[in-house]
Amino acid sequence: MNISLEYAFDLNSHFSECFQGTEAELTCSPVLSSLFLQRFAGNVNSESVVQNKLSHPVKTRFLRFVPLDWNPSGYMGLRVEVFGCSYKSYVADFDGRSSLLYRFNQKSMSTVKDVISLRFKSHQAEGVLLHGEGQRGDYITLELHRGRLDLYLNLGEPSRRVPVTVGSLLDDQHWHSVHIERFNRQVNLTVDSHTQHFQTKGEGHSLEVDYELSFGGIPLPGKPGTFLRKNFLGCMENLYYNGINVIDLAKRRKPQIHTERLTVLDRVCVCLLVCCQSTS
Repeated sequence: MNISLEYAFDLNSHFSECFQGTEAELTCSPVLSSLFLQRFAGNVNSESVVQNKLSHPVKTRFLRFVPLDWNPSGYMGLRVEVFGCSYKSYVADFDGRSSLLYRFNQKSMSTVKDVISLRFKSHQAEGVLLHGEGQRGDYITLELHRGRLDLYLNLGEPSRRVPVTVGSLLDDQHWHSVHIERFNRQVNLTVDSHTQHFQTKGEGHSLEVDYELSFGGIPLPGKPGTFLRKNFLGCMENLYYNGINVIDLAKRRKPQIHTERLTVLDRVCVCLLVCCQSTS
């Protein structure tokens, strides 16, 4: 017996093929993929169990098992068990009035290159995920607006705030991945598998942010608990700013982190191990 395994993040995705051998080693480093298919060899009788390992760990919402052939001398039947291996993941729960501030060691942080990544889920169509700004006019804001993700990024140009928008229906209470990569004025914004390439406003090549980055809202200076825009309501996972695990710092109560009404949780995610047994 042979079967194939496919997965996708939504039912509208097209399942495409990528055949792999069955002897590949399984590693537990998370790999973000959207589509995958692998072929497995099953057993030849009704008693034995054949174990197969995926060549790459996966995160997915939907699995599909497709029988490719059967033992010609037996009955049709299939039993499949799927197992996972865990990896460490940190989740912050924002209640709509929460905030997480990552404060710099110096007055301002000037960067030529930035890499910011996170995963989020929410049932609210509006809310600020990330914000930072500087006195010379630089700013970066990432927020949900009408279920879409807007990124405002400016390197000192005194112009009207115009966002770059990606995605839709992101307030569906499912996890969505965000990756922002900037080098000088060139920016890649990726939400799930959709990427926008654009160039920032302004003549500068560095992003200068004063004092702190805020996550979950934009606190009003001097007025604790007061925010300039609607706060994020939902969860964020694996929040990284230039290689720094911000939620991990919050969990360990590091001094550069200030939180308000924030809950940090441990969460276990899985990669897949497939065991196949036919009833032939």
